[in-house]
Amino acid sequence: MKPAKTRQTLIAPEEWQDMPWGSYFHDALTYHLQPYFGKLYGTHLLKIGTLSGKIDTSSCAISHQVNVSLSGEGGGVIAEDTRLPFLSKSVDACLLAHTLSWSQDPHQVLRETDRVLADDGWIILSGFNPYSLIGLGKLVPGLRHRIPWNGRMFSKGRLIDWLSILNYEIIFRSGFQVIPWKPQGGNIISTHLPAIGAVNIVVARKRTYPLILNKNQSVARAPGIRAAVNVTRQLSENKNHDTGE
Repeated sequence: MKPAKTRQTLIAPEEWQDMPWGSYFHDALTYHLQPYFGKLYGTHLLKIGTLSGKIDTSSCAISHQVNVSLSGEGGGVIAEDTRLPFLSKSVDACLLAHTLSWSQDPHQVLRETDRVLADDGWIILSGFNPYSLIGLGKLVPGLRHRIPWNGRMFSKGRLIDWLSILNYEIIFRSGFQVIPWKPQGGNIISTHLPAIGAVNIVVARKRTYPLILNKNQSVARAPGIRAAVNVTRQLSENKNHDTGE
């Protein structure tokens, strides 16, 4: 397995239309994410990355939505996704639509996202599936330096492992296929073979579990405490007996 961090300079697309069939991927991703936008609540929604800012999130109940990218397009915040200019635990939901695909350090992006995300907050990830037809394009020499094949493609399992390490509960994971020349042609693959769909989706929630005293340890300590009390009591009784009290 290749390391997540790379020194290679990755040129990310500014628009979905910068990649082949990009408008189809955009529309399909927006459609598949709508049911989960309706579940989000809170005060602040952070859309990290230029492509995330292009996703329609008007159905989300969170009113304050901020785009973060290096271009600051649409009046958004200009910042690196590895150094977000927000307070810790100040954001209720984060959308990273294909953001990790063109990141040199996806682990740091997730750590920084986790830092600003409040407890029980939502994170939504999407990216191209390396085990799909579009993923096979990375094996073609003439396509390796073209968008989207110049980006990173992480499997759904790898994304889930990263989130699990950060203590996230996976709410939804799936994939869907897009066939541009036949708009409804990808439904069969999306329904029955999501593992080979072109785009992966992972929806998760940040969980913070309190420290709880281990009951087994407390039970194990109890006899020792009682024994010490009994010994002290016996010594006291013997002393009283010797002094004639």
